[in-house]
Amino acid sequence: MNDLIPPLTSDGQILAEVNGCLGLITLNRPQALNALSLAMIRDMTTLLNHWAVRAEVQAVAVLGAGREGKAPAFCAGGDIRFFHQAALAGDPALGEFFTEEYRLDHLIHNFPKPCVALMDGIVMGGGMGISQGAKLRVVNERSQLAMPETGIGLFPDVGGGWFLAQCPGHVGEWLALTGQSIGAGDAITWGLADVFVSAGHWPAMVEELRHGEQTSAEHVVATVMGRADIAPSSDTPMALIDHHFGQPTLAAILESLQAADDDWSRQTLATLQARSPTMMAVTLELVRRGRTLDLADDLRLERDLVHHAFHLRGAARSETVEGIRALVIDKDQAPRWQPAKVAEVDATEVAAFFVSPWTPDTHPLRDLE
Repeated sequence: MNDLIPPLTSDGQILAEVNGCLGLITLNRPQALNALSLAMIRDMTTLLNHWAVRAEVQAVAVLGAGREGKAPAFCAGGDIRFFHQAALAGDPALGEFFTEEYRLDHLIHNFPKPCVALMDGIVMGGGMGISQGAKLRVVNERSQLAMPETGIGLFPDVGGGWFLAQCPGHVGEWLALTGQSIGAGDAITWGLADVFVSAGHWPAMVEELRHGEQTSAEHVVATVMGRADIAPSSDTPMALIDHHFGQPTLAAILESLQAADDDWSRQTLATLQARSPTMMAVTLELVRRGRTLDLADDLRLERDLVHHAFHLRGAARSETVEGIRALVIDKDQAPRWQPAKVAEVDATEVAAFFVSPWTPDTHPLRDLE
């Protein structure tokens, strides 16, 4: 049975086990809310490529390690402290991180066997990347899904330009620009999750997946579906989302919110006014382009964008480096965006984000299909 688990290199940050026909991957950085390191991305890729060709493994489940007495997290995203440090040091591992992370996301979306994502608790950024491609995305009342990248002067990557664009109406623009966290009901309604299993049934479900008799992929799916329930309903104001976030430009979205006279619009406006104007403009363009792209082309575009996020202005003037500094490093919660106002955003600079620094035959993701 040991040859079903290849050698791993992340020093226990990824745990692998096989129970019957099921391969289980546990993200094991609970103190960091299971945020992804480059070593974790590499180990997950190794496991999935190995299990894809092993007939003994018929399905895969991915879950996050818990913290005793604390709220759960599936995965809170990528290791943004590493991004900050690597960007300022000119470390090539920064580029490797995004190339390999996006490859992993693409692999999960195209995995030849059923993949189950157990999205308990916080599922943000990179956690969305490794869960959205799963065939069965399971949520509970503790699940909090978000693409919060604009809060650190980035954009929703890991395929976010594509999967947010698939949401109904203008939900994609709203989620991308605000970074708003949503619960199980909205996630299922908008196509970002598949099935609700209440948190009370979660321990027994995980126990059965880990130690129960798992003889086929169908049995793995039945282990989950046998506990499925109706998700909590939502009171998210779809009409307001579509009205405001369907406006043609970023400036028009803010003007629409400013003209409204309700608490939701005021709070949403305040959220957007705290974000990087330049990166919101990049984000809006990404989601709207995402509606006409397939996943592989979207990931190639995101790889271009993330290169520019750190390099277009140089690391010292990067909105992303500044956003991480303000929210995570210095924690002063006062990013100094350049420019500070949407009206001052340079359309030429935004357009430059969408020009690839690579030719098609040298692009690091050129072979994705």
